[in-house]
Amino acid sequence: MSIQVGYDDPAADLETLPPSACADRPPAPPWRVLVADADPEVHATARRMLEELVLAGRPLSLLHAHDEEQARALLLCEDELAVVLLDAGWAGSGAAPDLPDFIRRAAGLDNLRIVLRTAHAGQVPDQALLLRHDIGDYRAKAELAHGHLAPMVLAAIRSYEQRCSYEASRCSLERIVRSSAALLAEHDLHSFASEVIAQIAELLGTRAWNMVCALHGGAGSGDGRCPVLAATGPFAGFVGHPLEYLPGFRGKPLLDRAVKFCQTVHGEEGGLALYFGSPTERGMAVYVDTSAPLGGLDRQLLDVFSANVRTLLHNRDLLDRLRRFAYYDPLVRLPNRAHFVEKVDDCVRRGTAQDHVLALIDIDDFSAANDVMGHTFGDRLLEAVARRLADALPPGVLLARVGADTFGVLGEASRVALPQLLQCMRPPPVVDGVPQKVSLTCGYVHLPSRAQAGADLVKDATIALKRAKRDHRGQHLQYMDPMGTEARDRALLLAELRAAIDDAQLFLVYQPQVRLDTGALVGLEALLRWRTADGRFIPPDEFIPMAEHSGLVVPLGQWVLSTACRTMRMLADAGHAPARIAVNVSVVQLQDPGFLDAVRAALAAAGLQGRHLELEITESVAVVPTQLLQQTLAALRADGVSIAIDDFGTGYSSLSYLEQLPLDRIKIDRSFVRRPTGAQGARIAEMIVNLGQQLGLRVMAEGIEDDAAWNTLLRMGCDEGQGYHIARPMDLPALRVWLAERAAAAQVPAERSGG
Repeated sequence: MSIQVGYDDPAADLETLPPSACADRPPAPPWRVLVADADPEVHATARRMLEELVLAGRPLSLLHAHDEEQARALLLCEDELAVVLLDAGWAGSGAAPDLPDFIRRAAGLDNLRIVLRTAHAGQVPDQALLLRHDIGDYRAKAELAHGHLAPMVLAAIRSYEQRCSYEASRCSLERIVRSSAALLAEHDLHSFASEVIAQIAELLGTRAWNMVCALHGGAGSGDGRCPVLAATGPFAGFVGHPLEYLPGFRGKPLLDRAVKFCQTVHGEEGGLALYFGSPTERGMAVYVDTSAPLGGLDRQLLDVFSANVRTLLHNRDLLDRLRRFAYYDPLVRLPNRAHFVEKVDDCVRRGTAQDHVLALIDIDDFSAANDVMGHTFGDRLLEAVARRLADALPPGVLLARVGADTFGVLGEASRVALPQLLQCMRPPPVVDGVPQKVSLTCGYVHLPSRAQAGADLVKDATIALKRAKRDHRGQHLQYMDPMGTEARDRALLLAELRAAIDDAQLFLVYQPQVRLDTGALVGLEALLRWRTADGRFIPPDEFIPMAEHSGLVVPLGQWVLSTACRTMRMLADAGHAPARIAVNVSVVQLQDPGFLDAVRAALAAAGLQGRHLELEITESVAVVPTQLLQQTLAALRADGVSIAIDDFGTGYSSLSYLEQLPLDRIKIDRSFVRRPTGAQGARIAEMIVNLGQQLGLRVMAEGIEDDAAWNTLLRMGCDEGQGYHIARPMDLPALRVWLAERAAAAQVPAERSGG
């Protein structure tokens, strides 16, 4: 059986031409054919029939090996062999080492075509051998002598040429794929163009000489001229100049046509202009100097490469636009936070940071104005503030929008006058035809000489800004290291608080409330406590504000409500419950849309009525919109829930709030109770008692620690009280014991009286 590659009339490609006939043709490399055979007659036949042949336009060159050692040496040093005519006796059999195996493995000649020469007709080589080593043909010695040798070699050369062409195409496509990564890595357009030239030269296997890449469309070519992005050879010094400036540039007509029609143009006598782009987008044109027109395979590969570069160029434009958006705030037409942080990094990296200041400027009460007036108003206000700040800053100082209503300033300290900058909103800017009074607050930091990340420096300025917003509104405050320590401690405490909530480390204690005239128990106040895993107690005035600022107070407050109501249910079932249980409620909870439903759900789950619950709110409810607060409290009062103002006199309440809100009780803060006999304490406590009586509200005093305070408050007309003199806050087991003992003590006089 014969395995052959068939072709139509292979003899049609055979030419027998004298060397002089090819003198005017470009020299073509010969086909190299190795005759590896121990029979001298085979070598003689090959010389006679093949030496003067030109196959497929290329002459034939014969190499001869008369033994296996000689064949192996030639195979190792000749890497462009097309065909080997191999003695079948050297091919071996089965898995034993053989010359075909040496050809494929040791010499690495995968494309080389092997033709076995058998001893006589009818001899069939091992089928497994033919398949394993990709052997395409075998012929007997007699067949070679009867005019079959040349067509057989031509068929093998054709097969070799196809395999080489396939291999070249595969390698070229791999280069195109690899070029994508190289081109994507070039962020600068000039570097991108230089890399395109290098990739074209590698793809065509030529030197990057006399190659020019020009930009068509986009920035830099608004006058219709095409500036040179990259060039090689004598034109390398003309980068940035229009094509018209290139002296003696023979490729300009081709480039002009490529740009005009937005397509690749091939020269009739060599040279071509590749075009990357489309009529509607920015494009590039590259002139490639070639000595002759390119063949079909090279043209196809360049078409694939051009399509790839066209896509990459389009993606670069998209990335450029995205990069501009990533570093620019379109609303106020200023750089954004990312750009600002990078510039701070650059400043520190260059070593010029020591005399620079980084300031963050915030619009006071912007969120409230934005909520009340609407986002359109807020946007116009931001634009107005941005313009005022930009006008107030000298050239060379960077202004950026780094937050919703926060602007960043970076510049030399001697040129950034913060006190004057904060006054730039005078007179008030006009928004929608109305002057708007605007106050600015600033936190700033002097950039250090040591290396430090820009994001960390912005964080330090943010810490100073928050402290200024809290304590120095409308002023500027410099960051100091203790602020950072405090902020880090606060962040750590917040993380611990989150973990404590998850690990159920928070619990309730209960402090009894009594009537001052009779001593009768009237209520309990549920107080939240936090004991860490190592036994430390964290004061409520440390973690409650943190819970409010972080939003944790809403779910935490729901847990407190539910737990307090369950406690009340337990005490009621045991017959020891007072009339009500009081729970503190923060401003954040009152503003939560689900607060009313949460209260009702807690009461329902415990089987309690509204009268069993009292909610204590602080004077800070003044920041809550009046209508929302009145609606919420009125709904609670309608359910029977009583409302008390806690810590009265320490906040910023007004008589109008006391008149407008549906209240039941005023609680005098402990700071006015501990020494009520002092002149100032007595006057304030008595004033609050009188105020409560005038408004028809009951008055409770906190912090009663001795008989003197009790009696003084009683004489003033105070109704109720709580404090260490009455009972300390207790956990549930201790409370149950205290209530049981109190109930037992109340039974003794009754029994004696009955006896």
